[in-house]
Amino acid sequence: MTEFLWRLPSRGDGRHASPGSRNRGGFGGPQVPTVATDLRPGNFGPFDDLAQVVLAAELSGLDGVLAPYDPLGEESWIVAGGALRDTRHSRVIVEFHPSFGTPVYAAKVSATLQRLSGGRLSWRLRVETDEADARARGDRVTGVDRYTRAAEFLTVARGVWNETPVAGAGFNGTGFEFDGEYFDVIDGGFRGILSGLPFPTVYLSGDSEQALELSARHGDVHLFTETVDGIAASVRELRSRSRALGRTVRAGLELPIIARETEEEAWARAERQWHEVHDDGVGARSLDLGGGRWAGFTELGYDQPIGLVGSYEQVAQRLSEYVDAGIDSVVLDGRPHIEELHRTGEHLLHLVDPAGRTLASQEATA
Repeated sequence: MTEFLWRLPSRGDGRHASPGSRNRGGFGGPQVPTVATDLRPGNFGPFDDLAQVVLAAELSGLDGVLAPYDPLGEESWIVAGGALRDTRHSRVIVEFHPSFGTPVYAAKVSATLQRLSGGRLSWRLRVETDEADARARGDRVTGVDRYTRAAEFLTVARGVWNETPVAGAGFNGTGFEFDGEYFDVIDGGFRGILSGLPFPTVYLSGDSEQALELSARHGDVHLFTETVDGIAASVRELRSRSRALGRTVRAGLELPIIARETEEEAWARAERQWHEVHDDGVGARSLDLGGGRWAGFTELGYDQPIGLVGSYEQVAQRLSEYVDAGIDSVVLDGRPHIEELHRTGEHLLHLVDPAGRTLASQEATA
């Protein structure tokens, strides 16, 4: 069954396209009081809204959430830990950069989170990043060397991890050795309470040759970004590379969506947000790619440029086409998050996956 995930906000949330107007979660400008605004100080903190988003994702039937790496936003590891604590079933993907710390440290943190959550943590390694961000973190690794380091990072992390229980104290080592260009390990390996846990599912992304090769060798799921020409060629290349190595890597896709009862309502929503940031008279439809695909999402503050706009039935049909084409994982995004999550759960997911997300008659009457 295809998994459907939700990308969590990292810099607040709100109904508007302008970042200064997204004041949920403590970001953006000051909130404009209304008759429904609670003005009592200290009642709610910035993470209360984020916690509601996480719970909305689980209650709406999403399979999990992605805590994105964002140098200007909330720290993804903290968000992921909170999400794991607040949910019972959701898979939580933490996105982080290999310069976060040593792979042994990242693995140890993850082992504790796996114990906390019953094995629901996944990783998304963010290999490419903005040069200014890298310099600000003191990271001097650039270009294709980033992929060499990422490969070593994942090799070491898997090497010190023991999915079968090993007796002894947690950090006493089980004989793992590694001598690489970026990392060296002598007698590494987890024991005791740090062993006997599932290694996080590894999500990777990117369209370059180096990105696809890294996924073919080390990834479990490769998340693609939709392009004007589609992703079919890239998916075929990924599968060819992974088969040559005797591995299977699932293909995924990140998609922002605007879905409503009718196509007209969905486009009206897109136009309203578009004109918040564009006053040149050009409408949102100027970036309509046809078939429900729209290339204007980055103009509204999303990370992915191309997503879906249409009625629930139209968006569901397009998502079903992706699933039929072999997409096993879909990361959705929509704003404001709580409202869009409930729309997705109530009106969309059961149309895409009726067998997996509709109660059988005996369940419905139990």
